[in-house]
Amino acid sequence: MPSESHQTALILASTSPYRRLLLERLGIPFDVVAPEIDETPRPGEAPDALSARLADEKALVVAGRFPQAVVIGSDQVAVHAGRIIGKPGTPDKARRQLASFSGKEVLFLSAFSLHRLADGFRHAAIRETAVIFRDLTDEEIRRYVERDKPVDCAGGFRSEATGSALLRAMNSCDPTAIIGLPLIAVSEGLRRAGLRVP
Repeated sequence: MPSESHQTALILASTSPYRRLLLERLGIPFDVVAPEIDETPRPGEAPDALSARLADEKALVVAGRFPQAVVIGSDQVAVHAGRIIGKPGTPDKARRQLASFSGKEVLFLSAFSLHRLADGFRHAAIRETAVIFRDLTDEEIRRYVERDKPVDCAGGFRSEATGSALLRAMNSCDPTAIIGLPLIAVSEGLRRAGLRVP
């Protein structure tokens, strides 16, 4: 983690190892700082508003400490049948979530926000990924949860591992959005901030 006096050009405000690996693909040096925010949804808050707000708050809480840096905050929300689906937390809950998705569509909303407080720069966007699950048997779900252990993933689904085998289709304009950081859109924002990508 950078010191308060150290001025780095780019900071990822996230504890997610998946987002860290994605950002590394762009070949830009960056630091990682864990954002400390309350991620509780507000009463009646829409899924897209929740993901956008949390991405913004994560970036801002870190940008306040490093005003010269471009700070990336990101958040992902899964939506099924109009309801926000959180991280299961346990294998049993992951199995129940996946059983409810069998043969149905789940929408993943991946929001990010870039802030540089020194000059007021801000760039934010949300990218949607529609995931259509095939009909799943209880045994397939059990094997998947045992293998991938997706208890820390929204919807109990890890697309970067064997989760794709559960699907009939996936539709998105930004293929890494499902993993948690839409690199096409993030790259555009970083270029607007004056960073060289690639």
